[in-house]
Amino acid sequence: MKIKDFGLERYFAQHEFTAKYLLSSSDCDAYELNYLLENASEEDLTMWNNLKLGYTESQGNPILREVILTHYKTNNINNVVVATPGELSFMSMNVLLDAKDHAITVYPCYQSLYEVANSIGCELSFWKPSEDDWIFDTNELEKLVRKNTKLIILNFPHNPTGSYLTKKQLDTIIAIARKHDLYIFSDEMYHKLIIDATEELPPICDGYEKGISLWGTSKTFGLAGLRTGWLVSKDHEFLKKVLAFKDYLSICSSAPSEILSIIALNNINLFLDQNIKKIKNNISIFKEFSKKQGIISNFIPPKAGSTAFVRLNIACSALEFSDQLVKKTGIMTLPAETFEYQGKYIRIGFGRAGLSEALEVFTTYLEKDKC
Repeated sequence: MKIKDFGLERYFAQHEFTAKYLLSSSDCDAYELNYLLENASEEDLTMWNNLKLGYTESQGNPILREVILTHYKTNNINNVVVATPGELSFMSMNVLLDAKDHAITVYPCYQSLYEVANSIGCELSFWKPSEDDWIFDTNELEKLVRKNTKLIILNFPHNPTGSYLTKKQLDTIIAIARKHDLYIFSDEMYHKLIIDATEELPPICDGYEKGISLWGTSKTFGLAGLRTGWLVSKDHEFLKKVLAFKDYLSICSSAPSEILSIIALNNINLFLDQNIKKIKNNISIFKEFSKKQGIISNFIPPKAGSTAFVRLNIACSALEFSDQLVKKTGIMTLPAETFEYQGKYIRIGFGRAGLSEALEVFTTYLEKDKC
């Protein structure tokens, strides 16, 4: 397989560990190992202290899979496969799709959600939201279905726009998929990061027999360094194929990461509550900033998740603006070009501390220099 460079990840690789301010990170601040261990139960600590650094079960530690299932309706651990989130997405697309197939994906989106399918040779259609409010119209989705359509790819809470579906919209999508006998792969990495009174959606695997849910510790928990993710699906044949594919990749997960993920899942509110509080506070701070700065052409606060896609009032491209900003101020932003999206947009992330300081530096920069 030959596949295009991952634009967003290459841009992060260039700046993430050298820029002073990360204004576009989609994850929340990372928690320290001690925080997990201090909040672990005696039973979990025993597992940690007795840990052996050997191979683990390919499908995932059974205790971890049991804990994962406390967040889903299914009670069968064979409905769960554990691996890194990106690996699970990559394997799923390769297992589900052939060159003759057509797939529909939300757009803009994280590049791997469509690029793997593209590299397989699939036909692709993009389900785009209105740029006025980032709302996705389910009527437009059904218009994209073809005779050879096999898969709908969702991502809600949506990265980068912060858009979210209503339960009615989700039910409509499931009805469309069931009518045309389609799989739904749902990237739910920002699951439970719900803002204010927004109604939380159930995982797609709970509501649809051909639904595949992807979640993990990176975004919701602020534990990206664990590299733990999981697929949940009622389709055992699909999951068997994923496991067979995994033999050519990681084979199994990291033993320490699995135990630490068990501790995190057993204490989810210790992570979730702080992260939501931080996101809401940062949204409020950025909203005030956007009112005062003419460079912000349109800021639509996220309904869920930790990001927004902000339109800029600039003469140059978003990429040129971001390149200049990080060079002159140390503030890293992600331009629309890293999502292969047309328009003068940058992604803003709300899950990190230090937003106020970064915006102060940003304000000083805008007073004397912008493209």
